[in-house]
Amino acid sequence: MKRFITLLLLLALMTALLTGCHGGKKRVAFRVPMEFDESKQYEISFWAKNDTNITQVNIYKQAIADFEALYPNIHVNLKTYTDYATIYQDVITNIATDTTPNVCITYPDHIATYQKGSNVVVQIDALMADPNYGLGGSKLKFDGPTEEEIVPKFLQECFIGDGHYALPYMRSTEALYINKDLVTKLGYDIPDVPTWDYIWEVSEAAMKQDADGVFLVNGQTTLIPFIYKSTDNMMISMLKQKDAPYSDSEGHVLLFNDTTKEILYSIVPHAKSRSFSTFKISSYPGNYLNAGQCIFAIDSTAGATWMGSNAPNSDIHSENIVQFETVVRPIPQYDPSNPYMISQGPSLCIFTKEDEGEVLASWLFMQYMLTNDVQIAYSQTEGYIPVTSKAQNSDVYQEYLSLEGADNNLHYDVKIKAAKLFLSNIDRTFVTPVFAGSASVREAAGELVENVTRSVRRKKTVDDEFIAQMYEDTAALKHLDQITVTDTKSFGPLPKTSAVLLVSLVFVWTVLIGIFIFRRWKATQEG
Repeated sequence: MKRFITLLLLLALMTALLTGCHGGKKRVAFRVPMEFDESKQYEISFWAKNDTNITQVNIYKQAIADFEALYPNIHVNLKTYTDYATIYQDVITNIATDTTPNVCITYPDHIATYQKGSNVVVQIDALMADPNYGLGGSKLKFDGPTEEEIVPKFLQECFIGDGHYALPYMRSTEALYINKDLVTKLGYDIPDVPTWDYIWEVSEAAMKQDADGVFLVNGQTTLIPFIYKSTDNMMISMLKQKDAPYSDSEGHVLLFNDTTKEILYSIVPHAKSRSFSTFKISSYPGNYLNAGQCIFAIDSTAGATWMGSNAPNSDIHSENIVQFETVVRPIPQYDPSNPYMISQGPSLCIFTKEDEGEVLASWLFMQYMLTNDVQIAYSQTEGYIPVTSKAQNSDVYQEYLSLEGADNNLHYDVKIKAAKLFLSNIDRTFVTPVFAGSASVREAAGELVENVTRSVRRKKTVDDEFIAQMYEDTAALKHLDQITVTDTKSFGPLPKTSAVLLVSLVFVWTVLIGIFIFRRWKATQEG
């Protein structure tokens, strides 16, 4: 009997181990050392994006120099990139060789993919809360923000799955940059919050030409009234404004729906008339805007220094620039009384290393990037805004905002107008769900707009059959069928072998319990 009971207990233990192991490798929270060993030398790497902007590179270098002066035992090696996609690919490559950087500027969508199948990014909740070295910690050698001083919506964007895996670094939204002179010439006023109907109507009105093919509104043979830089954001924002599904935090791809089809159909006539185009099809909208060849250009607020007649970063030759008044407005809305605009921008994450002191050194540097000096200096380079209320409310930043238009460099009016637009609409911003594969869903959203626009230009028929096939092709191209859906109420579906073993154990367990009960009953009867 004792052996029988022992067998039952052993089977119970095996079942518990099986169910406990289900779900893969469990993330282990980083253990914050009691003290940071300043006698030990640390060399950490920092991968950053700079938009080919030497001012941003110099801000990084100055931040590193100031940080190293506070912590002489930490040396930071800077590596700059011109785009986030290359950073993302390099990190993916280096995960395989266990040579990831220590600190990296990236996006939550990318972090979710980094974490798939491994635990390479440090969950920072314990670090954030540590009284000594956490946010606003007593042993920090710099005046960093407390958790409460990070804009809550921006910090929430860095919560992925079961915790925080990043800190926000800079934030931007999208803005509608308008050539007011051309709008006025067409006989229209500019509303505080333009609607999609307004944009389409004005864009079509601008397409009138004379017998020689010269557009009447600008006197040129080239005009694309409306250009959207990020068609990913275009589709995502339009779906959000219509309260339509896109995806969810569990990884369900909900993009291919009837509302998406309705939106695509609304683009067709304007793609056909060529009053609408995209960055991928035509080129950068700011170039057309500054040449008087575009009326409505949608780009990030971080792109404000490329927009307008006096833009300090304009990419076209000065002789091609046309003088006009630039107006900055929110992106078009379906319901102007309830506007939505996307929140975007880089975040900072740190990667797992064997030496906990090295991770802590990385954390200290990552925090330092949120100090007022760094936040304000970087936000002044483009139309970004600081991610902390501490920096936003500082006298230095408020003075910067007040000098809007004082010059065409540091205080370029369009740049500061774009920043003010975002600052006054933070509560109206939204983000998309983050999961392993969410970056691919985002790309798919943009491809739908691009494909419809290109197809119409090539005189293809866009109908229900075309859209259904496009949905299927896009899902296959972006491997959306390979995205693993995670049930947040459990650990997700069991692997097949585990499921078979578990069912077998339950069956054996049930049989043995039955035998045990029967033998006890029989013994009682014989007694």
